[in-house]
Amino acid sequence: MARSEILRADDGLLLLGRLDGRLQHHPCTDIFLARARLAGAATLAGLAGVPIAVRDLEAWIAGRSPPPRASEGLNDPVSVAAIFHIALGSDDHVEDPIAQATRNVLRTLLDDRAEAEAYGSDDLAHFGPLWRQVRAAADTPFAHKDLRAVAERVLELSRISEQASPAASDVVAIDGRSWELPPRARDRNWLIATAVPRMLQRAGFTHRIIPSLILLPKFLPPSPAELSTVIGQALGAAAADGLRDLASIEREIEKRRGNLEVTKRSNAPALARLLVAYPGLQASAVARLLNITPQGARKLLAALSASSDPMLV
Repeated sequence: MARSEILRADDGLLLLGRLDGRLQHHPCTDIFLARARLAGAATLAGLAGVPIAVRDLEAWIAGRSPPPRASEGLNDPVSVAAIFHIALGSDDHVEDPIAQATRNVLRTLLDDRAEAEAYGSDDLAHFGPLWRQVRAAADTPFAHKDLRAVAERVLELSRISEQASPAASDVVAIDGRSWELPPRARDRNWLIATAVPRMLQRAGFTHRIIPSLILLPKFLPPSPAELSTVIGQALGAAAADGLRDLASIEREIEKRRGNLEVTKRSNAPALARLLVAYPGLQASAVARLLNITPQGARKLLAALSASSDPMLV
């Protein structure tokens, strides 16, 4: 019996197709992609041995805290700032206009390059070359467009990363100075995982890149067959989570829209959407995003807060 004849309602590829199809013309695609980018970055941090929650990234982006774990005195293998910069840079050359717009909004709120330089410049020196190699490999055409081909590409990149010399390396800075960096652990699967959403798009599983589709475990199985099974199972769970998140965004936007009483020229609807994507935005950030004065931003935030809580009206 052909596989197409025994698809179940919870089949991972079927769920992914449903999610990808809804995102093609959905009015909340921009919000979904913004939130998926944060979810993917949090997953990558966990794979790198730096567990954080999405709310930690939201607090950082909103300007309420430094990068997660940066002020906790933890001896982490890599900084969250570097992980986030690498995750965000993984779709720098994506031609999807909606993805570009959400990335531009995020970078208006947070300069990921400056943050990575401030909190993890040595991480960029260590992981930057392999990251660029991984990103290039993700764009290489697939001979066969199936999960096994994706698994084979992942294992190929894993072998490349293991071949990197564990010895200390000399790094030359932009201003010409050089110094020797100590060796790092060879566990770089998180770096390979940054390219998985792009690989899935290049292999034809999705029309646009969905940043939350990381899918890789911390320790890779030894064979492509085993890894493709693991990816398939993770794909179903991630797609189901994505459909639930999209439904949640729809409900929240509808609720906020119903509580707003504004004119056509008001910035309130745009701010309401931004707050769904990035909860806790400060007035200074709102002023930059909407090109209004800080005083106007504070008034707009207060008005939205009152409309969302009938007890305050």
